Amino acid sequence: MADDQEHQGKGAPQEDERPTSRRDLPLEVRRARRSEARASQTYKAFLNHLCERGGMSPAVAQQAAVSVLCALEQRIFSEEAADLEAQLPRKLTDLLHRCEKHEEELPPKFGREHLLKRVGEDLSLNPDAVEPVVRAVLDALRHQISEGEAEDVMSQLPHDMRDLWGRAI
Repeated sequence: MADDQEHQGKGAPQEDERPTSRRDLPLEVRRARRSEARASQTYKAFLNHLCERGGMSPAVAQQAAVSVLCALEQRIFSEEAADLEAQLPRKLTDLLHRCEKHEEELPPKFGREHLLKRVGEDLSLNPDAVEPVVRAVLDALRHQISEGEAEDVMSQLPHDMRDLWGRAI
């Protein structure tokens, strides 16, 4: 019997020492963890797509995405921006909500040249390098949203910006 107690003390973890299994966690905690894991995976897939399309590092891709999407959201109606955000990875929309740098900076209506200039300044890019970055971000964005939402966004863009929104880059 003493051997059993000694063996128990050394081998198997005590009740309060055992690791908590996922089943032991409350349903809300498990759902939150699954949601966070999905959000991370979706955001990572978005960044990977953007890195592949734009030939940029993840850090640059994230900055480019924030810059372009911040400008895009300011160019479309707020209701449409909300619809767009509803289909984007949550981690990306979290970054957009922190994009207060440009809140009052843009005129109410701006076109392609203003968009390209602003993104170029944000990212310190050579003017020749800006358009491919903008196209890559918009392409990655289109892969995240439905075709109907893509058409809704395009309908609110001025004609000189619509080709940037197009599928081919």
